[in-house]
Amino acid sequence: MSAAPLPITVEFLLTSPHHRRQFAADARFVPDGHPKPVVVFVHGFKGFKDWGHFNVLADYFAAHGFVFVKLNLSHNGLVPGGTGDLEDLEAFGQNNFTLELDDVGVLLDYLHAPATSALPAAEADLSRLYLAGHSRGGGIVLLKAAEDARVQAVAAWAPISNVNPRWPDSVMQQWKQDGVQYIDNMRTGQRMPLYYQLVENFEANQQRLDIPGNVRQKLNQPLLIVHGDQDETLPVQMAHDLKSWKPAAELVIVPGAGHMFGGKHPWDENQLPELARHVADKTIAFFRSLLTAS
Repeated sequence: MSAAPLPITVEFLLTSPHHRRQFAADARFVPDGHPKPVVVFVHGFKGFKDWGHFNVLADYFAAHGFVFVKLNLSHNGLVPGGTGDLEDLEAFGQNNFTLELDDVGVLLDYLHAPATSALPAAEADLSRLYLAGHSRGGGIVLLKAAEDARVQAVAAWAPISNVNPRWPDSVMQQWKQDGVQYIDNMRTGQRMPLYYQLVENFEANQQRLDIPGNVRQKLNQPLLIVHGDQDETLPVQMAHDLKSWKPAAELVIVPGAGHMFGGKHPWDENQLPELARHVADKTIAFFRSLLTAS
C-alpha cells in the first residue's frame, strides 16, 4: 500500500494598494488535482504565520482535505527575507485594525485572481472559502466576514470581542501626549511601541471596527467560536458575549485550555499540542458540516 501523499507548501508575497510594505503568505495542500475548500488563517497580536505550531496546524488541515493559507499581516513586525521573528518594531508600532482588515482583503483578492495567483486553480475551490483567526486575528476575521460576501464561514479561536483600544484615562492621556506607549514582549524581551495612531484609526473607523454591531447585524455566515476556560489573556466571557450577539453560532468551551491551546514558540514537535488538535478537529468538523449541508 502506497503512503498517503504529503502536503506541499507554496509561498508568495503580497503587495497592497494601501501601503508600501510587502508581506508574505503561504498555502499548504495535498496536490491531488481536486479542488478543495480553502481556509485562510489570521494570526493574533505579536503573532506571525510561522509562530509556534502553526505550520504543523497547516499540514494537519491539508492532510484533512483543505487548502490552508496563512499570512503575515503587513505591519506585524516581520520582514520578508528577514530573521523570521519580530524585528521591525517601527512597523509594529504603526499597525492598526484597518490595515489588518485590508491585508486580509488583499490576500482574498489575490486568491481570486487565477491568472496571477501562485495557488493552482485545480487545487482550490474558492466557492468554499472559510476564515479562521486566533485572538486579535479572531476579531479581524469576524469583521472581514461581515464586509466580504466571498467568505462562507468563520472560525474564531479565543477571539477578542471588541477592538476599542481603551486603557485607563490616565494612560490614554499620557499616550496621546507622548504619541507612543510601550508594551513588553515577554518571549523576546523587546519593548514594543504602540503609536497613538492606533486610537485615531479606531476613532475614524468605528462603524467598520465595531465587532458587537457587525456580528449582530452583518455577519450572516455560519460561525464557530472556540475558547479555553483557562484563558489567561482574554476572558472566556468574550466568547459568551459573541454567542449572545449571534445566537446561531456554535460555541465550544475547551476545558483546561489557555490562550494558545497548548502551543508555544518555538514548537519543535511534528504533532500538534493535544488541545490545539482538539480545536483543529472541532473546526474541521464544523467546516465539513457546511460541505455536507450544501
